[in-house]
Amino acid sequence: MFVMIVGGGRAGSHLATLLLELGHKVRLIEDRPQVVEQLHRELPTEVIHVGNPLDTRVLELAGIDQAQVLVAATDDDGINLSVAFLGKFEFEVPRVIGRVNNPRYAWLFRPEIGVDVSLDQTDILARLIEEQMSLGDMMPLIKLRRGKYSLVEQKVPPGAAVLGTMLKDLDLPDHCVIAAIIRNGQVVVPRGVTTFEVMDEVLAVVDREAADHLAALFEPGEPSNEEPTPSSEESML
Repeated sequence: MFVMIVGGGRAGSHLATLLLELGHKVRLIEDRPQVVEQLHRELPTEVIHVGNPLDTRVLELAGIDQAQVLVAATDDDGINLSVAFLGKFEFEVPRVIGRVNNPRYAWLFRPEIGVDVSLDQTDILARLIEEQMSLGDMMPLIKLRRGKYSLVEQKVPPGAAVLGTMLKDLDLPDHCVIAAIIRNGQVVVPRGVTTFEVMDEVLAVVDREAADHLAALFEPGEPSNEEPTPSSEESML
Protein backbone atom coordinates (compact mmCIF):
# COMPACT_ATOMS: atom_id res chain seq x y z
CA MET A 1 0.00 0.00 0.00
CA PHE A 2 1.24 3.48 -0.87
CA VAL A 3 0.71 5.99 1.95
CA MET A 4 1.52 9.68 1.69
CA ILE A 5 2.01 11.57 4.94
CA VAL A 6 1.98 15.35 5.20
CA GLY A 7 3.72 16.61 8.33
CA GLY A 8 7.02 15.33 9.67
CA GLY A 9 6.51 16.03 13.35
CA ARG A 10 6.49 13.31 15.98
CA ALA A 11 3.18 11.86 14.79
CA GLY A 12 4.08 11.87 11.10
CA SER A 13 7.61 10.54 11.49
CA HIS A 14 6.57 7.77 13.88
CA LEU A 15 3.73 6.75 11.57
CA ALA A 16 6.12 6.65 8.62
CA THR A 17 8.54 4.44 10.57
CA LEU A 18 5.80 1.99 11.54
CA LEU A 19 4.42 1.76 8.01
CA LEU A 20 7.87 1.17 6.54
CA GLU A 21 8.47 -1.63 9.04
CA LEU A 22 5.19 -3.19 7.89
CA GLY A 23 6.41 -3.17 4.31
CA HIS A 24 4.33 -0.29 2.92
CA LYS A 25 5.55 2.34 0.48
CA VAL A 26 5.69 5.71 2.24
CA ARG A 27 6.33 9.29 1.16
CA LEU A 28 6.47 12.10 3.72
CA ILE A 29 6.23 15.82 2.89
CA GLU A 30 7.73 18.45 5.20
CA ASP A 31 8.98 22.02 4.63
CA ARG A 32 10.48 23.05 7.98
CA PRO A 33 14.29 22.87 7.70
CA GLN A 34 14.92 21.80 11.29
CA VAL A 35 12.31 19.06 11.04
CA VAL A 36 13.65 17.88 7.69
CA GLU A 37 17.11 17.62 9.22
CA GLN A 38 15.76 15.40 11.99
CA LEU A 39 13.81 13.27 9.51
CA HIS A 40 16.98 12.46 7.59
CA ARG A 41 18.34 10.88 10.77
CA GLU A 42 15.24 8.71 11.18
CA LEU A 43 14.00 7.82 7.69
CA PRO A 44 15.47 6.77 4.33
CA THR A 45 16.21 9.73 2.08
CA GLU A 46 13.85 8.57 -0.68
CA VAL A 47 10.91 8.74 1.73
CA ILE A 48 11.35 12.46 2.46
CA HIS A 49 10.08 15.18 0.11
CA VAL A 50 10.85 18.78 1.01
CA GLY A 51 8.30 21.39 0.05
CA ASN A 52 5.05 23.18 0.80
CA PRO A 53 2.29 20.55 1.05
CA LEU A 54 -0.24 23.08 -0.26
CA ASP A 55 1.69 23.34 -3.53
CA THR A 56 0.14 20.89 -5.99
CA ARG A 57 3.47 20.52 -7.79
CA VAL A 58 5.08 19.28 -4.57
CA LEU A 59 2.28 16.78 -4.09
CA GLU A 60 2.62 15.58 -7.66
CA LEU A 61 6.41 15.14 -7.38
CA ALA A 62 5.88 13.10 -4.22
CA GLY A 63 3.54 10.80 -6.18
CA ILE A 64 0.13 11.67 -4.83
CA ASP A 65 -1.44 10.42 -8.07
CA GLN A 66 -0.52 6.87 -7.03
CA ALA A 67 -1.24 7.24 -3.30
CA GLN A 68 -3.92 4.98 -1.87
CA VAL A 69 -3.99 6.74 1.49
CA LEU A 70 -3.25 10.36 2.35
CA VAL A 71 -2.61 11.31 5.99
CA ALA A 72 -2.72 15.02 6.88
CA ALA A 73 -0.77 14.95 10.14
CA THR A 74 0.61 18.46 10.64
CA ASP A 75 0.09 20.43 13.86
CA ASP A 76 -2.03 23.00 11.99
CA ASP A 77 -5.71 22.17 11.49
CA GLY A 78 -6.03 24.65 8.63
CA ILE A 79 -3.23 22.98 6.70
CA ASN A 80 -4.62 19.53 7.41
CA LEU A 81 -8.03 20.51 6.07
CA SER A 82 -6.55 22.13 2.97
CA VAL A 83 -4.35 19.11 2.25
CA ALA A 84 -7.33 16.78 2.71
CA PHE A 85 -9.42 18.87 0.31
CA LEU A 86 -6.70 18.82 -2.35
CA GLY A 87 -6.05 15.13 -1.91
CA LYS A 88 -9.67 14.07 -2.16
CA PHE A 89 -11.05 16.44 -4.80
CA GLU A 90 -8.00 17.43 -6.86
CA PHE A 91 -6.13 14.11 -6.90
CA GLU A 92 -8.95 11.72 -5.95
CA VAL A 93 -7.01 9.83 -3.28
CA PRO A 94 -9.26 6.91 -2.19
CA ARG A 95 -8.72 7.33 1.55
CA VAL A 96 -7.93 10.60 3.32
CA ILE A 97 -7.20 10.76 7.06
CA GLY A 98 -7.04 14.07 8.91
CA ARG A 99 -5.43 14.77 12.26
CA VAL A 100 -7.45 17.05 14.57
CA ASN A 101 -5.30 19.23 16.83
CA ASN A 102 -7.92 21.52 18.34
CA PRO A 103 -11.15 19.70 19.34
CA ARG A 104 -13.13 22.89 18.65
CA TYR A 105 -12.51 22.38 14.95
CA ALA A 106 -13.27 18.65 14.91
CA TRP A 107 -16.67 19.28 13.30
CA LEU A 108 -14.91 20.57 10.18
CA PHE A 109 -13.17 17.25 9.56
CA ARG A 110 -15.91 15.58 7.57
CA PRO A 111 -16.32 13.96 4.13
CA GLU A 112 -17.70 17.15 2.57
CA ILE A 113 -14.30 18.75 3.19
CA GLY A 114 -12.45 15.67 1.94
CA VAL A 115 -11.74 13.88 5.23
CA ASP A 116 -12.82 10.25 5.26
CA VAL A 117 -11.51 9.57 8.77
CA SER A 118 -10.71 12.16 11.42
CA LEU A 119 -8.31 11.44 14.25
CA ASP A 120 -9.32 13.52 17.24
CA GLN A 121 -7.17 12.51 20.21
CA THR A 122 -9.60 14.06 22.68
CA ASP A 123 -12.52 12.13 21.19
CA ILE A 124 -10.53 8.88 21.17
CA LEU A 125 -9.61 9.36 24.83
CA ALA A 126 -13.23 10.11 25.73
CA ARG A 127 -14.41 6.95 23.97
CA LEU A 128 -11.83 4.85 25.79
CA ILE A 129 -12.97 6.26 29.12
CA GLU A 130 -16.60 5.67 28.19
CA GLU A 131 -15.80 2.07 27.24
CA GLN A 132 -14.17 1.45 30.59
CA MET A 133 -17.13 3.00 32.42
CA SER A 134 -19.76 1.09 30.43
CA LEU A 135 -19.69 -2.00 32.63
CA GLY A 136 -23.22 -3.37 32.70
CA ASP A 137 -24.37 -1.47 29.61
CA MET A 138 -25.49 -3.30 26.50
CA MET A 139 -23.66 -2.50 23.29
CA PRO A 140 -25.20 -3.41 19.88
CA LEU A 141 -22.54 -4.89 17.61
CA ILE A 142 -24.34 -5.67 14.35
CA LYS A 143 -27.90 -5.67 13.02
CA LEU A 144 -29.40 -8.86 11.62
CA ARG A 145 -32.42 -9.41 9.41
CA ARG A 146 -32.94 -5.76 8.55
CA GLY A 147 -32.68 -4.62 12.13
CA LYS A 148 -35.20 -6.99 13.72
CA TYR A 149 -32.44 -8.91 15.47
CA SER A 150 -29.11 -7.70 16.82
CA LEU A 151 -25.90 -9.23 18.07
CA VAL A 152 -25.24 -7.44 21.36
CA GLU A 153 -22.48 -7.44 23.93
CA GLN A 154 -23.30 -7.26 27.63
CA LYS A 155 -20.67 -7.00 30.34
CA VAL A 156 -21.42 -8.58 33.71
CA PRO A 157 -20.99 -6.08 36.56
CA PRO A 158 -20.53 -6.88 40.25
CA GLY A 159 -23.82 -7.71 41.96
CA ALA A 160 -25.65 -8.67 38.76
CA ALA A 161 -28.65 -10.95 39.27
CA VAL A 162 -27.23 -13.52 36.86
CA LEU A 163 -24.14 -14.23 38.98
CA GLY A 164 -24.07 -17.76 40.37
CA THR A 165 -27.13 -18.87 38.42
CA MET A 166 -26.88 -21.63 35.83
CA LEU A 167 -27.80 -20.62 32.32
CA LYS A 168 -30.59 -23.20 32.20
CA ASP A 169 -32.19 -21.62 35.28
CA LEU A 170 -32.17 -18.05 33.96
CA ASP A 171 -35.40 -16.33 33.05
CA LEU A 172 -34.26 -15.62 29.53
CA PRO A 173 -36.75 -13.82 27.28
CA ASP A 174 -38.13 -15.27 24.08
CA HIS A 175 -36.06 -14.56 20.98
CA CYS A 176 -32.85 -14.48 23.01
CA VAL A 177 -29.89 -16.80 22.41
CA ILE A 178 -26.66 -16.59 24.41
CA ALA A 179 -24.10 -17.16 21.66
CA ALA A 180 -20.81 -16.97 23.55
CA ILE A 181 -19.08 -15.76 26.69
CA ILE A 182 -15.66 -14.10 26.59
CA ARG A 183 -13.84 -14.67 29.88
CA ASN A 184 -10.26 -13.55 30.48
CA GLY A 185 -9.72 -13.27 26.75
CA GLN A 186 -10.97 -16.81 26.06
CA VAL A 187 -14.24 -17.85 24.43
CA VAL A 188 -16.49 -19.99 26.61
CA VAL A 189 -19.19 -21.98 24.79
CA PRO A 190 -22.35 -21.57 26.90
CA ARG A 191 -23.95 -24.75 28.25
CA GLY A 192 -26.95 -25.27 30.46
CA VAL A 193 -24.74 -25.56 33.55
CA THR A 194 -22.62 -22.52 32.67
CA THR A 195 -22.66 -19.73 35.25
CA PHE A 196 -21.61 -16.12 34.72
CA GLU A 197 -18.68 -14.43 36.43
CA VAL A 198 -17.94 -10.76 37.07
CA MET A 199 -16.37 -9.07 34.00
CA ASP A 200 -17.68 -11.72 31.59
CA GLU A 201 -18.52 -10.33 28.15
CA VAL A 202 -21.72 -12.00 26.99
CA LEU A 203 -22.63 -12.10 23.30
CA ALA A 204 -26.32 -12.65 22.59
CA VAL A 205 -28.69 -12.56 19.64
CA VAL A 206 -31.88 -10.71 20.59
CA ASP A 207 -34.80 -8.82 19.16
CA ARG A 208 -35.71 -5.38 20.47
CA GLU A 209 -38.01 -6.57 23.27
CA ALA A 210 -35.64 -9.30 24.39
CA ALA A 211 -32.76 -6.82 24.55
CA ASP A 212 -34.53 -4.80 27.27
CA HIS A 213 -35.35 -7.94 29.24
CA LEU A 214 -31.81 -9.24 28.99
CA ALA A 215 -30.35 -5.88 30.04
CA ALA A 216 -32.44 -5.99 33.22
CA LEU A 217 -30.94 -9.37 34.16
CA PHE A 218 -27.46 -7.87 33.96
CA GLU A 219 -28.17 -4.77 36.01
CA PRO A 220 -25.72 -4.33 38.89
CA GLY A 221 -27.20 -5.20 42.27
CA GLU A 222 -27.64 -2.66 45.05
CA PRO A 223 -26.27 -3.35 48.51
CA SER A 224 -28.90 -4.06 51.10
CA ASN A 225 -29.39 -1.43 53.82
CA GLU A 226 -31.50 -3.67 56.05
CA GLU A 227 -30.05 -4.59 59.43
CA PRO A 228 -29.96 -8.33 60.22
CA THR A 229 -32.81 -9.60 62.41
CA PRO A 230 -31.45 -10.63 65.85
CA SER A 231 -31.78 -14.29 66.79
CA SER A 232 -34.04 -15.37 69.67
CA GLU A 233 -31.00 -15.87 71.90
CA GLU A 234 -29.73 -12.36 71.13
CA SER A 235 -33.18 -10.92 71.88
CA MET A 236 -33.13 -12.44 75.37
CA LEU A 237 -29.79 -10.81 76.26
